[in-house]
Amino acid sequence: MTGYAVVSRETAAGSVTIELKSVNSRFLDLQFKVNDDLRTVEPALREAIMARVGRGKLECRLSLGRRHAEGNTQTLNQGVLATLAQLQEDVRRQFPQAAALTVNELLRWPGVIEEAQISQETLQAEILAALATALDAFMETRAREGAAMRNVILARVDAMQEIVQRITPLVPQVIAQFQQKAMERMQEALGIAPAAEANAQALSREEALERVRQEVTLYGIRIDVAEELARLAAHLEETRHILQKGGPVGKRLDFMMQELNREANTLGSKAALKELADASMELKLLIDQMREQVQNLE
Repeated sequence: MTGYAVVSRETAAGSVTIELKSVNSRFLDLQFKVNDDLRTVEPALREAIMARVGRGKLECRLSLGRRHAEGNTQTLNQGVLATLAQLQEDVRRQFPQAAALTVNELLRWPGVIEEAQISQETLQAEILAALATALDAFMETRAREGAAMRNVILARVDAMQEIVQRITPLVPQVIAQFQQKAMERMQEALGIAPAAEANAQALSREEALERVRQEVTLYGIRIDVAEELARLAAHLEETRHILQKGGPVGKRLDFMMQELNREANTLGSKAALKELADASMELKLLIDQMREQVQNLE
């Protein structure tokens, strides 16, 4: 599912900004863009996101605009100054003519001036708090998109249920047609049909019974579409129930799409009427449309 959120939070170390954006994906694919000095926070970010997000190619950007020291927040690092003094003394003993360090050079020396620092634990807590706020906004955008997609899928479910209701009354017609064909074939096999009486030799009892068994078996296989229609109706009701119940539905709906497609394919392979074949194609088209949407749901 797609989603987007950005949150900025002021901390003692500076302004923390977290940006979350995702595009559709069947699985969760996390990507982080974090400054090197904040890499230690990445495992905690990953854990927090995975606790709330299950699908999508999600990118998390974390940046820290460090606060510039003001007023008396700047202090001299006495340890660094002592080290510089000792090093200068050692150098001048060997090179008496060397010039001493100036005040300007000392102040510009890395580490001489230090700013008030925030502990790593405190900074991580501030970042995770900002992430929690960003995730709330991010999940809200995904929830709005999910509601819209649910309505789209429910419309497809309604259309499929209408098709099932429309073709269910055709099953008795299919049965009647195949019964008539089966009777004609059995009469011909037994040598009692008019054409057979005129120019065909009657079969033995065993051969006739075998032909009857073959025809009845074929008849049973060809007309048994009532079970497919019943399973389709049940799967559609379960799909509707899953969508109305809410929560994480993506993987459950994936399974339902597989079952619906299986029944629609079987219905098409057994179709003895043009209306049934056309209905099978319509059902598979609607299932494909739903499957595209389901793959984006969490």
